[in-house]
Amino acid sequence: MDVKRAGLNAGDSLPENVMVSPDRWRAIISRAYHGAQWQRSARRAVLPILLLALWQYASTAGLFDASFVPSPTAVLESWSQWIFGPRSELAWYSGTWLEYVYLSAWRVLVGFGIAAAVGVAVGVLIGWFELMRDMLDPIVQGLRPIPMTAWLPFATFIFGIREGAAVFLIAMGSFFPIAVSCTIGAEQTPKTLVRAALMLGTPPRRLLLRVVLPSALPYIFNGLRVGLGIAWVLVIVSEMLAVKGGIGYAMWTAYQFVRIDLIIAAMFTMGLLGLLTDRLLLWLNRRLLRWNTGLRAR
Repeated sequence: MDVKRAGLNAGDSLPENVMVSPDRWRAIISRAYHGAQWQRSARRAVLPILLLALWQYASTAGLFDASFVPSPTAVLESWSQWIFGPRSELAWYSGTWLEYVYLSAWRVLVGFGIAAAVGVAVGVLIGWFELMRDMLDPIVQGLRPIPMTAWLPFATFIFGIREGAAVFLIAMGSFFPIAVSCTIGAEQTPKTLVRAALMLGTPPRRLLLRVVLPSALPYIFNGLRVGLGIAWVLVIVSEMLAVKGGIGYAMWTAYQFVRIDLIIAAMFTMGLLGLLTDRLLLWLNRRLLRWNTGLRAR
C-alpha cells in the first residue's frame, strides 16, 4: 500500500483493519489448498464417470447383449447382494464379499511383506557389494524372465492347495521388481555423499545403513509400488488355481456359472483394493521422503 495515498507518514504503523493477521493468512491458504484439492478430485472423476455413462447408455440402447455385457446398474445390484446379502451354503455370491476381501488382502500382505523384506535386502547388497553382485545378480536376472504362472505347478506340488502356494507365488512375483529397483538405487548413490560421510567420521562398515540405504529410498519405494501391483495380479491367479476362497476364487466360480456381472464386480473390487493400497504406500512415501521434492511435489 502507498503510505502517502493512505494519509500516513513514513514512520506510522498501518491500521488494524488494514493489516492481515497470521490466522487470517492461514485461513486463506487453507481455503486455497482445499479448493485445489477439490479441483484435482473433480478432474480425476471426470473420465470414470464419462465411461460409466457411455457404458450405461450402450447397455440401455441394446448395443451389447445384456447376458455378456451387463449394465452398470445390473453389476451394482449383484455387487450389493454379494456384499450385503444373506449368507447361504448354496449361494457363494451372497454375503461373502468381506470374507473374500479379507482372504485376498491377507495373502497379498504376507506375500508382499516377504518379497519386500528379501527384495530390499538382496537388491541393496547387489548394488553396493561387488561380491554380492557377482554371486546373486546372474541368478536374479536368470529367474526374472520366467513367467510366474510357470511356478504354479511347483507351488502346488510343494505346498498343496493351501495358503502357502498363494503366498509363495505372490512373494516370487513381487520380489524381482523390488530387488532390481533397489539394486539401481544402491548403484546410484552419489560419490559425494560417500566422501562427505567418510570425512565426517562415518566408519566404512556403516556406510550401507547411514548413506546407501537412505539415498536409495526413492528407488526402493518405486520398486515397492510395482511389486505391490504385481502382488494383486498374482493373488487372482493363485486363488483361481491354487487355493479356495478370495476374490480370484469368486471370479473363477462366476466364470464357471457365466455370471459376467459378478466377474465385473470382482474386477472392480480388485481395482479398488489395489488403488487403496497404492495410495497408502504413496502417503508413506511422502511422509518418509519429505526431502525428495520435485516438479510434482505436493
